[in-house]
Amino acid sequence: MKPIADANADLVKWLAENDLPQHDSIWVGKSWQTSVRRNLMRWFRKDARELPWRQDGSPYGIWISEIMLQQTQVATVIEYYQRFMKSFPAVSDLAAASEQTVLSHWEGLGYYRRARSLHAAARKIMDEHGGEFPTTYPEVLALPGIGRYTAGAILSISMGKRFPILEGNTQRVFSRWIASRAPVTDRSAIQLLWKVAEATLPQRSPGTYNQAAMELGALICRPTAPHCDRCPVSKQCQAKQSGIQLEIPGKVKQLTYLDRMEYAFVINEKSDPNSDSPQRYLVRLLPEGGRWAGLWDFPRSTGQDHRNVRDASGGIKDEIGLEVIPGDRLMIIKHAVTRFRIKLNVHLAEGHFIRRSASSSPGPWRYASLEEMGELPMSVTGRKIARKLQLMHDKEAS
Repeated sequence: MKPIADANADLVKWLAENDLPQHDSIWVGKSWQTSVRRNLMRWFRKDARELPWRQDGSPYGIWISEIMLQQTQVATVIEYYQRFMKSFPAVSDLAAASEQTVLSHWEGLGYYRRARSLHAAARKIMDEHGGEFPTTYPEVLALPGIGRYTAGAILSISMGKRFPILEGNTQRVFSRWIASRAPVTDRSAIQLLWKVAEATLPQRSPGTYNQAAMELGALICRPTAPHCDRCPVSKQCQAKQSGIQLEIPGKVKQLTYLDRMEYAFVINEKSDPNSDSPQRYLVRLLPEGGRWAGLWDFPRSTGQDHRNVRDASGGIKDEIGLEVIPGDRLMIIKHAVTRFRIKLNVHLAEGHFIRRSASSSPGPWRYASLEEMGELPMSVTGRKIARKLQLMHDKEAS
């Protein structure tokens, strides 16, 4: 490695101890780090987007936004965040709400475990911290659903505490800054990037710097076609200077999807000879441990690839004691879940419980009107089916 007069000795030692390449490690130099901070912060103060959680700035607001932003684009989150904060303006409001109410506000964001963790964390804050968001790293890290990145983001952005962050955008940004071709899924690469995050983090305004690094990744240092001509740190970026920015970060192994055929059934309560209520449909509260747990859905086959509609209806009968007589196909919904590409065939059907305890118990099954479904947190496919039924009813009424 070419000698760097102002190199951070601790970083140089760490690179050697971890058998990491030290050539082209200009980033360990204090002057390089200072230039990056100065140029990045100047750009951010001038061009930062106006986002509602930045205007709020409270630990509670930053926490909600950071959880929502996991696996979700900013443009999608804004409306959800504003609605969520209107319904739950304080941690006490979130803790006091039912899980079903919280899930209904989360519907459409996906990864529903995030919402359950938020709810559990809010109750823990009320029980263990008197309703005040904790202010120390160990306490924040101990909250459900919060890891190293989220804890650092909350404490640095809302309280100005000096904690680094590393997430999707900054993984790419830092990789390009130091010209690291290693896939960001590699453990050694992640360790190195955390060191870059720590080394470049300023003593003053660390939260602003962290937001700036994430903003740079979102707006300028994009996965493809990065705007290097508009980048405030292009002169410091080793990937740009070497012309390899499009090769970084290294390729991540693509997930191989498996095709699966599933079926859902729309059963009107009128098809049950024991009921006179019109236009109410059988729905189910999905159990813990399965897909979309805690949300409502129409009777459907999951967990296996069914050959045809008769096979699927027989599976439901065996599982829950609901005899289903399939009718015409209402719609097809294509979607992906984990490693499966699913073709969901939705059929109108007649049905009744052959085990009466299943339908008469206060448990997971109930008949609900479309209006009532509007208040229930539903799975993505369940909501699409409900909307299709509403369109049919509106057409019939006109």
